[in-house]
Amino acid sequence: MRKLESVAVYCASSNQLKESYYREARRLGNCLAEAGIRTIYGDGGIGLMGALADGVLEKKGEIIGVIPQFMVDEHWNNPQSSYTIVTGTMHERKAMMERMADGMVAMPGGIGTMEELFECLTWKQLGLHTKPVVLLNTDGYFDAILALLDRMVEDHFLRDIHRQMYVVVDSADKVIDALRNAPQWDSSIRREAAI
Repeated sequence: MRKLESVAVYCASSNQLKESYYREARRLGNCLAEAGIRTIYGDGGIGLMGALADGVLEKKGEIIGVIPQFMVDEHWNNPQSSYTIVTGTMHERKAMMERMADGMVAMPGGIGTMEELFECLTWKQLGLHTKPVVLLNTDGYFDAILALLDRMVEDHFLRDIHRQMYVVVDSADKVIDALRNAPQWDSSIRREAAI
């Protein structure tokens, strides 16, 4: 079983979502805090980011926000975070979140969340990290993305082994076990990146 001290969570800052998304984000925060796992996120104070942070803090957990300076200038940061790291760019933010984490979780989100997820998977495909990646598929949100990934395999844009780069769960309560028990990934797998 894999040891987890810190987990990066990618999720939305939208505040116009269905209640089920907020509930799962808060529950994920609860679960991570109860397990003594540090949460790393994008430092937003609203939307799923805010709900995640609230869930961590209500269980006395630690949540570290990583946010670029221009977002701080817009006052998009969450003053309730346990600690905030300010970066110069979005690229630095993503690299720092990945570097600090023992695993990554993608929750439902928009373009930014999808970009973070796919960059994380790209880095894994290339052997730049071997960390577990979990998709929290609340209300089947990722079904279309999963179908697209299957199509990538079918049409030989990915190999079948690349399906092992991620694990899909349908509730926050299953995330930690999925992270701990995800298939091991070997950095030498980059030789499989070429189709």
